[in-house]
Amino acid sequence: MIDRVQLREIDWVLIGLLLVNSVIGILLIYSSSHYQNGNFYVKQIIWLLISLGVLFLVLSIDYKLLVGFSPYLYVLFLLLLGGLLIFGRVISGAKSWIHLAIIGGQPSELAKVVVLLVLARIFSEFQRTYLSLEFAALSGAVVFVPVAVIAVQPDLGTAVCFLPLLLASFLLAGMNRKTLALLLIITVVSGFVGWNFFLKDYQKQRLTTLVNPGQDPRGSGYHVLQSKIAIGSGGLAGKGFKKGTQIQLRFLPARHTDFIFSVLGEEFGFLGVFIVLLTYFSLLARIFRSVGKSRDRAGMYIVFMAACLLTFQFLFNVMMIVGLFPITGIPIPLLSYGGSSLLTTFVAVGLVVNVKMRRFVNV
Repeated sequence: MIDRVQLREIDWVLIGLLLVNSVIGILLIYSSSHYQNGNFYVKQIIWLLISLGVLFLVLSIDYKLLVGFSPYLYVLFLLLLGGLLIFGRVISGAKSWIHLAIIGGQPSELAKVVVLLVLARIFSEFQRTYLSLEFAALSGAVVFVPVAVIAVQPDLGTAVCFLPLLLASFLLAGMNRKTLALLLIITVVSGFVGWNFFLKDYQKQRLTTLVNPGQDPRGSGYHVLQSKIAIGSGGLAGKGFKKGTQIQLRFLPARHTDFIFSVLGEEFGFLGVFIVLLTYFSLLARIFRSVGKSRDRAGMYIVFMAACLLTFQFLFNVMMIVGLFPITGIPIPLLSYGGSSLLTTFVAVGLVVNVKMRRFVNV
């Protein structure tokens, strides 16, 4: 429960920035999908209310208790992810969805938070100056198992998002040259094996199209080319709310999900992009500044990994829509449509606030 002292320590500014970015996302979702069936913006509002309630639920539980129970949550989510391979609902080619009553979601999104908590538990017991190979192997295995299951679904975009958690924990623990060399070798070998045995033809084509999207303008290069047109046509002030031609005429695919930032660029131009970047970076900066507010190792790892996770997803998506990274289906947290993604982001930020508000208790 939350007592009066802890209530005063809640970072209301961080929660406010979280809500501001979420509302911006809802406006962009409305503009890009109001003419479609599905009422995506209404669903996003419902998920926002649910996520806000879950955030305060997370605040009411001491994060050290969550860290302690993380191994049980980890096993539970592994069973759930494995079960999706048999009973999961196929959407966009991936068997990663579960549907209950009137709502559906991706357990793989919340699995990021579970892995984050498990890594925080592992490294809270790490007391050496540099990261040992034993701890690197243990934490790597913890991340690899759910990544492998999610990649088989196949949902490569979500699987990739687990890697920043591992790298963030390694950086905080302190990587020596031997561990770094081993990590690079594993990366190269994994890339070779993945390209030759696991990546499907359409995934390989996305990577080759990255170099020259114009070689297949109506196929694998279509998304990036239309995204660049949308962003470039926005100019300084944009074409106006619900007036983007690429969006309203449906030339831009995945408008309310993966390419929501292209909607922002076309309808609100450079000025709109600048303002949204300012609010988003303010959120990320406040989370990063919270790393030093923790008074124990578990809290420090939780905050740093949450910050790196959100930063990675944001930067990857932005570079994806301008053609610097391949299209892998990684949405922007808070801005893109998606209830599971929104809920996961609120839980991650809730853990950050949880650590800050209890910094005078867990010493």
